Amino acid sequence: MTEDVVSVSAPARLHLGFLDPGGQSGRRFGGIGLALDAPSTRLSIRRAGHDRVEGADAERAAEHLAAMRRHLSLDQTHEITIDETIPAHAGLGSGTQLALAVAAGVRALEGFPTDYAGDATRLGRGNRSGLGAAFFNQGGLAVDGGKGRQDRPPPIVSRFAFPTDWRVILVLDPNSQGFHGADEIAAFDALPPFPESETAEICRLVLMETLPGLAEQDIAAFGASVATIQEMVGGHFAPAQGGVFTSPRVARACTFLAAAGAHGIGQSSWGPTGFAFAASAQEAERLVAAARAEGAAHDLDIRVVAGRNHGASVEHASRRQLAGTG
Repeated sequence: MTEDVVSVSAPARLHLGFLDPGGQSGRRFGGIGLALDAPSTRLSIRRAGHDRVEGADAERAAEHLAAMRRHLSLDQTHEITIDETIPAHAGLGSGTQLALAVAAGVRALEGFPTDYAGDATRLGRGNRSGLGAAFFNQGGLAVDGGKGRQDRPPPIVSRFAFPTDWRVILVLDPNSQGFHGADEIAAFDALPPFPESETAEICRLVLMETLPGLAEQDIAAFGASVATIQEMVGGHFAPAQGGVFTSPRVARACTFLAAAGAHGIGQSSWGPTGFAFAASAQEAERLVAAARAEGAAHDLDIRVVAGRNHGASVEHASRRQLAGTG
């Protein structure tokens, strides 16, 4: 006999900065981000006699599974096996990708059409950003236009393919976590208003420097604008997170990478993950080797990854199952 199995692989993302955290422009948040080829969340789902979820983040995945079954009015129960997850509370979008991976798996297995943005809202994701759903759908580098007056996910207003030669240096701190959940909401509420002049400058930088630099594959221009945006946004969030970077170790490593020739250093979301850009894999490996040789990578997990110009992988297959097993 055979059984249907759906396998899903969903990308991590960098959040490169908000456009208007306080909504002074009439649309709150807005942001620019990049899908990554690693790390990723990978899971498989099949029909089963009772619900069972195994692997990291099993409890959250089970909640999403139950929510999707209610929404789709399904009586069928399922088994989910989680093989890999994006590091949680690290600023890489793990929660949204897990939720959408479960939702996409259920939909593919049971024959329902995709609804990435709708599922993100149903599962409590994307309240401040439309980037996670956009990257699950298409990948690349994208800009979302922030939340307006209507109760709907922020729209994606621009998307570019990320240069295939460029590399991202991820600087992860396994001993630190960024704000999440109630602490994240409280941190936002405690911050002072974001200056309207800085919102205007960030929007100018994105439109006139970041995106043109990307379109022309000018990594120096792209990186300089990203670094400036990061300084402005990080400075605003510094009172809540203890500095422009959440982790002092990540801050030191990123400062070293910039001095060694990396472009566009910063922190993704609330961190603690930091990042930098390099024009090639060889250059990225040189920078990482230099950081390790100088002790700037101590107690950190530094990885070289590429951008991802396609969305999540959702594969539906029938597997032969031996009689008497399962």
